[in-house]
Amino acid sequence: MSKRVLITGAASGFGRGVAFGLARQGHEVIAGCQIWPQVWEMRHAAESEGIQMTVIKLDVLNEIDRAHAFALDIDVLFNNAGIMESGPVVELPMDVVRSVFETNVFAALMMAQGFARKMVKQGRGKIVWTSSVAGLVKVPWDGAYAASKHAVEGFCSAMRDELEPYGVQVATVNPGAYRTGFNDTGMEAMDQWWDQGERVVAHWPKRPLDKQHDPQEMIDAMIEVIASDHHAYRTVKPKAAEDMVKQEQSEIWKRQV
Repeated sequence: MSKRVLITGAASGFGRGVAFGLARQGHEVIAGCQIWPQVWEMRHAAESEGIQMTVIKLDVLNEIDRAHAFALDIDVLFNNAGIMESGPVVELPMDVVRSVFETNVFAALMMAQGFARKMVKQGRGKIVWTSSVAGLVKVPWDGAYAASKHAVEGFCSAMRDELEPYGVQVATVNPGAYRTGFNDTGMEAMDQWWDQGERVVAHWPKRPLDKQHDPQEMIDAMIEVIASDHHAYRTVKPKAAEDMVKQEQSEIWKRQV
């Protein structure tokens, strides 16, 4: 059955792939883009491929944009917008940490709250959050991002149980390392501030991020979760990342300091 889906962070990466993939399957897609040039570009990209898609400006940090989105009636919210800022925890500027949490946690939570209220009243709906493998395991040199996704996991697991009696589904999708450019720019971002003060611990060990996977695998899994009526609460890809998560979570019980 066709669904009406709002996607945040739709201009690039997973969001873009999911938007076009769902639209090709006949779902009614509302693609939210952070800035107007992205809106224009995505509209024209859809038109050039003959794809029916509504593209709106939706900066999840912008109260006006959120209010505009909340006026929409949807079946599924794909809570996908996010940012990544790397760096050793000891050295992370607080402005960087706050920025990551504002987008990945607080703005995402406000989007979820706004649509959850509408979904509870109508007795149906689904909220799918883009979490991360980083929300389930330790990630040295990426503590701010990992902590934000751990927070996402906490909110999602609570919302799932709280909203289930009202007919509202909540699920997470947890990508590992995929070639969307997100990981590369997230790691590079710390170079903007690293030389602006004295550092007491080492910069992350620079190396090419050459072990990333084809993002189509994760995009296909996200589309399946969004479009299906019944599926797993958590979807981790690739399989190697799922195995790693389960092993590390088991080993934590034996860890000592």
